[in-house]
Amino acid sequence: MVNQNPREQRSLFGEILDWMLTPLLLLWPLSLVMTWLVAQNIAGKPFDRALEYNVRAMAQLITIEHGRAQFSLPRPARELLRADDSDTIYYQVLGPRSELLSGERDLPSPPLVEQVVLDEVRIRDDVVKGFDVKVAYLWVNLSIPGNRPALVQVAETTEKRSVLATEIVKGVMLPQFVILPLAVLLVWLALVQAIKPLHQLEERIRARKPDDLSPIDAQAVPVEVAPLVDAVNDLLLRLTDSIATQKRFLADAAHQLKTPLAGLRMQAEIAQREGASAEDLKHYLRQIGRASIRATHSVNQLLALARAESSGSAMPHVACDLAELTMSVVRDCVPRALEKHIDLGYEGTQPGTPSCTVLGNATLLKEMVRNLVDNAINYTPSSLEKPGVITVRVLTDPFGHILVLQVEDSGTGIPEAERELIFQPFYRALGTEADGSGLGLPIVLEIAQQHNASVSLEDTRPGQTPTGARFVVRFTAYSSDSA
Repeated sequence: MVNQNPREQRSLFGEILDWMLTPLLLLWPLSLVMTWLVAQNIAGKPFDRALEYNVRAMAQLITIEHGRAQFSLPRPARELLRADDSDTIYYQVLGPRSELLSGERDLPSPPLVEQVVLDEVRIRDDVVKGFDVKVAYLWVNLSIPGNRPALVQVAETTEKRSVLATEIVKGVMLPQFVILPLAVLLVWLALVQAIKPLHQLEERIRARKPDDLSPIDAQAVPVEVAPLVDAVNDLLLRLTDSIATQKRFLADAAHQLKTPLAGLRMQAEIAQREGASAEDLKHYLRQIGRASIRATHSVNQLLALARAESSGSAMPHVACDLAELTMSVVRDCVPRALEKHIDLGYEGTQPGTPSCTVLGNATLLKEMVRNLVDNAINYTPSSLEKPGVITVRVLTDPFGHILVLQVEDSGTGIPEAERELIFQPFYRALGTEADGSGLGLPIVLEIAQQHNASVSLEDTRPGQTPTGARFVVRFTAYSSDSA
């Protein structure tokens, strides 16, 4: 069934472009506002200095005659104040008794809460006749006892300031209307150039043949992409090993299945010969039955090994009672052991013991124990007069958090030179006539490795004959406190 709402793929190019251009486009209006504020401040400074000069010049025109303050503004100076075409200039001079000596009567006074400081020009924003103005004012000490200082104020509308600030903003911002699109274009071109190695890597991978699993050259890619290439190379290496293992496995499996199938064909051809008696036919049928059993066993072992190799991460791991699983397998194997007159028994930790729990897959663990027990039954010589002995144990070490599975037998043992070879698929110990496919111990090793366990082999009775064999699997015990 096709997914009706597939997840939209994200474009790495688009995301990087968004992250680069979005701050640029957001900061541009902020830059415009900051430029306007700075321009206002810059544009106002020369006009503020002119107001300060006018206030100080007018303060020097205040005189004292007969104990009274007088102010006289020469006509040229008066005409100079009125000569501005853009802005209107207002002035006011108040005497020590707040009487108007000259100028505009309605010019606002300084804030009442403000402290009076003599001979210091201050500037404030105010409104005169509905227009915003800048007002420079100065308190002048006339040395008249008992009277307040005189006040001189000069106010100017802000038209020239606004015009100058606008010109500054235009001079700064207009070039940015050209620079901003150019910057966007340059960012886009730079990003296209930076992404080009990824397209080259894609072309190199697409040009490969299906059977080419050689590593990708990590030196030919940018440093940021090198970890991705290393991960792909690691995957290719594991894939190469997996394919090689599968090819080897299929070749060995085909070789092992040839023998029982050839036996079946030969027995069938012999049974079809003329003159064969009923007894001969029964004999050949029994041979065919045994050959089919061996072939079935080999196929089952192959399937078990394939399942063990491919289930590392697919099958869930839960807390399993190893003693209970082992006792279940031993009970299932008792009938086969009795057929060979083998004394098969279990010793050690009983089910339900807290320290007897291992984290794993119950099906695979039972398969591992079954293969160890089957291997011991196959290779332990036994007769009615001298029965063989196989003992299965589960031992715990609560202090070291170790859980041990032992399967020991009274057989002839395995020489030191063959102890590593027996864990290879289809290898069978020399000098034995036991039925087997050579897959049991490889299955044991594969399952143990998937459960982070180790497998070792030692003699049951060192220095004696027969030495016997003891297979030991060591697990890390599972504790609910550490879960």
